[in-house]
Amino acid sequence: MPACVTALPIPGAWRIENLRHVDERGSFREWYRDDATYAETCGGWRPRQVNWSVSHRAVLRGISVATGTPGQAKYVTCARGAVLDVVVDLRAGSPTFGHWHQEQLDEDHDVSLYLDKGLGHAFLSLTGTSMLMYLLSRPHDPAREVRVQALDPDLGITWPDKVTVTRSAKDQAAPSLADAEQAGLLPVFTL
Repeated sequence: MPACVTALPIPGAWRIENLRHVDERGSFREWYRDDATYAETCGGWRPRQVNWSVSHRAVLRGISVATGTPGQAKYVTCARGAVLDVVVDLRAGSPTFGHWHQEQLDEDHDVSLYLDKGLGHAFLSLTGTSMLMYLLSRPHDPAREVRVQALDPDLGITWPDKVTVTRSAKDQAAPSLADAEQAGLLPVFTL
């Protein structure tokens, strides 16, 4: 049986429930199935780079997006620990521009997210050490990366209360969504 792929409220974002086989030896997980992902996301997806990040508790990374043509899609899963993962529509002109969706990804549940080109990504580590793994449709190019402020009150992302987050200097200095749009930094929505 293939993975269960469900469209999220933001066009271009999907939740993928993967299969896990468990027996007396332990478990085996199907992390990524090209046939299921390709069929649901209308193709155009081919992983070109694999990354992973390790984050301590309360580390907040992002919101990041790759700009330019052809953009960069991501397939994300949490291999260790737990994260609150957020996808944000950063595509200027999109009907859901500025909307966000949140999912908890963790090592105990077999859920991954697919984010199409132009969708921003951020996450907050909820455990002592969390490892997030990414498949990317294009190699990372720092010159094409744009950050948007994850704590932008106009975005209104609901992060857990009473958590003092740790962020990089780059994430702290990121512009608000409105400032990034006004400066022409964001990807443009195309059909």
